[in-house]
Amino acid sequence: MPENQTAKQEVADPVEHLLTILEEKGGTQYGGEEVDQLAHALQCATLAQENGAPESLVAAALLHDVGHLVNPKAEGAAEAGIDAAHERIGAGYLARWFGPAVTAPVAQHVAAKRYLCQAEEGYFERLSSASVLSLQLQGGPFSAAEADDFLAGPYAREAVNLRRWDEAAKDPAKRTASLRAFRPLLERVLAAQS
Repeated sequence: MPENQTAKQEVADPVEHLLTILEEKGGTQYGGEEVDQLAHALQCATLAQENGAPESLVAAALLHDVGHLVNPKAEGAAEAGIDAAHERIGAGYLARWFGPAVTAPVAQHVAAKRYLCQAEEGYFERLSSASVLSLQLQGGPFSAAEADDFLAGPYAREAVNLRRWDEAAKDPAKRTASLRAFRPLLERVLAAQS
């Protein structure tokens, strides 16, 4: 049996599993931001919907920081000056059930920040202080050549969109749907992977 099929069988209901992770662990503060992990995830997914993103990208927006929640080494990593590579851990975790339309933007949302800091005038200045700190740990802005290479890759534009919503999803006053309201969308995206 292929490895991916074995991994899919480990969790009877992947959507419930992911929602439970967000519910149980999402109440932790999101870096130095004014929102917790769950509020950030919900805002990011809501912004994706408001911008007409395909459901796979809305799912990626909702789940893009799951690597923070499933990696026991992630807690306190940034404060200790360590990049916990949450984007790679999260994408790998989600790849148990989802294909690249979900996992590639998740895997690349940090690279998209590095790209935008190089390619878009004023982007760096709009970053929150917590995002500036994490950018330093993640390698800083891309060079022009690195930015060109990134943009030429698959799902780069989706990752850039995700990154923009990620930066905007830090508003303590923003109202969103409940986490459970995203269950049908996640189920549809998951079913499309089969």
